[in-house]
Amino acid sequence: MHRIAERRMKIAAARANFLRSGHAESLAVPGPVAASWQRSFTAGVNAETSQAVFQSDLDLTGRLMRCSEPVITRLSDDMAEMPLSIVLTDYKARILSRLETDKTIGTLLDEVSLAPGYNYAEASVGTNGIGTVLESGQPLYIVGPEHFTEHLQPFACAGSPIRDPLTGRVEGVLDISCLSEHASPLMQSLVRSAAHEIERNLLVDRSQRQQALFEAYVRVDAHTRGAVMAIGGTVVMGNAVAQSLFAPDEQWTIHQHARYLMISPGQPVDQIELSSGKVVHMRGKRVVVGADVAGIVVVVEIKSEPVPMRPAGRDLERRDEPRRVASTIAGTAPAGEILSDVASLLGKRAAGSVLEALAAGEVLLVLGEAGGGKVSLVAELYSHVIPTGRSVIYGTKELNEHGLQRTLDDDRPQAEAQPTLYIFRNIDRLEATALAELDAFLSAREENIGNRNDAVALTVSQPDLHADLAVSAPYTAVLQHCQTSVTVAPLRHRLDDLADIVAKVLARRAGLRPATVSAGAMRVISRYPWPGNIRQLEEAIDIALLTRPVGAVQAEDLPAYCHGGAPRLLSALEAGERDLIVGALHKSDGNRMRAAESLGIARSSLYRKLKTFGITVTDS
Repeated sequence: MHRIAERRMKIAAARANFLRSGHAESLAVPGPVAASWQRSFTAGVNAETSQAVFQSDLDLTGRLMRCSEPVITRLSDDMAEMPLSIVLTDYKARILSRLETDKTIGTLLDEVSLAPGYNYAEASVGTNGIGTVLESGQPLYIVGPEHFTEHLQPFACAGSPIRDPLTGRVEGVLDISCLSEHASPLMQSLVRSAAHEIERNLLVDRSQRQQALFEAYVRVDAHTRGAVMAIGGTVVMGNAVAQSLFAPDEQWTIHQHARYLMISPGQPVDQIELSSGKVVHMRGKRVVVGADVAGIVVVVEIKSEPVPMRPAGRDLERRDEPRRVASTIAGTAPAGEILSDVASLLGKRAAGSVLEALAAGEVLLVLGEAGGGKVSLVAELYSHVIPTGRSVIYGTKELNEHGLQRTLDDDRPQAEAQPTLYIFRNIDRLEATALAELDAFLSAREENIGNRNDAVALTVSQPDLHADLAVSAPYTAVLQHCQTSVTVAPLRHRLDDLADIVAKVLARRAGLRPATVSAGAMRVISRYPWPGNIRQLEEAIDIALLTRPVGAVQAEDLPAYCHGGAPRLLSALEAGERDLIVGALHKSDGNRMRAAESLGIARSSLYRKLKTFGITVTDS
């Protein structure tokens, strides 16, 4: 007990020092907590006054609620003797339900707004057992002074992400909260076990979706002579025509783009160019079970194929290739040259559209999941279009507190001397006064364009635009000024760009230190779905660099959540056993015999477990 109190005192001292200096003592504070403090500070969370925001647009009848309800009820019955609360949130950290075993804890949680409808995202309330779990993508135990904000200090929270077993996507968080004096490390095991049980329920529910997808595929194939494919979760189907018309790498590209169309707004119809030069038209039909999309069935038609030899002296433009940007700035690289560094289809499309909008001086709306690199993409491309320009980023907190006009007035001398890209982040979170000033700024810009090399980009993270437009959400009034909208696809849909993104992240995080990523580590990175996108990748690289500051980052240096590839969901006990085996293999440099000896098991048992847990031994 004395050790626990001493540890908390050290963390409290480290937190106080961090709030003064902006630096967390790595030896006293767990890595994920230190990283979360830094994110909270950067996001502008006030440690004394920040509060959760209420949101009413919750899905209280979806799969997650349906599959979680029996697990939460059982857990509440089992823990009836302990004064705690069981909280379920969605993937945006919005609280869907709360069930407490004691009225007192419920009253205390009401005072800090840990209640249905409130958003406990890390960017709003700082380090906590919900938002930080979503940011890190791993189970966490946050106790007392590890919380960033003062009003959460009395509590202990154990949270675990709930993942869809087939897609790997985080659907929500299960959290157990209590007062710090009642906290126990066993809360971690309880919440992880319950989250795994919810995931098993999601898997059972998913089987009904797979059946619906198969039936839809059969119906479409029966009435179509061309290529038909069905994609949903881990299920991929294709008829004989599809197999004969498209090579494996072409099929993979079509599958990935179909997944993107499945979750994108609007009709699932598109025309894309494959790496072979074929231009194909995709017409999809989403398969819906209840309120959820089970998958998509697409009919794929070849519109054109590459010409073996181009006529001499002519450069035929492919019709689906992003148009070249005609820049009037001397020294600007052509769009084709800039886009040559982008490998993925969705990445090229987004970058090409951004380039055109920036070169034309249009107001650009950039959509996409949080942490997907929207701001950095626009700023980087602007530096190509306008090499002499600069990018100015306005955060939500800054504009809500200080206003836009005052900030613009302070920046006016430099803006008049240098072309400027104005980036307004997360306009959906702006308050009415800030939105009115933004609207006035954009209106004035339309009336008096001024410097044609200036540009404006507005970003929105994970919006439900259809719902927001239907209810005329305040920020949607600003969209009338936008001439172009671009969606930056999540990292899991841009795997071809992953190597380049990892290299850029490593260069930024390592600075002048000679650091690289080994082939083994890159394989681990490529297999993980990165629900937190580039922001989560940056955190994983940071953790790896703490273990190996210079040299080649190895697979074992990456966080534990990056590893795993079992063909089924593992129990908490199995996951722990898997981690022990992975650790033993790393220590023995992949030698199975030495690993088995260190674990005290027979080689035959080790081989069986390697297969069960999906562990592949490779050189780092």
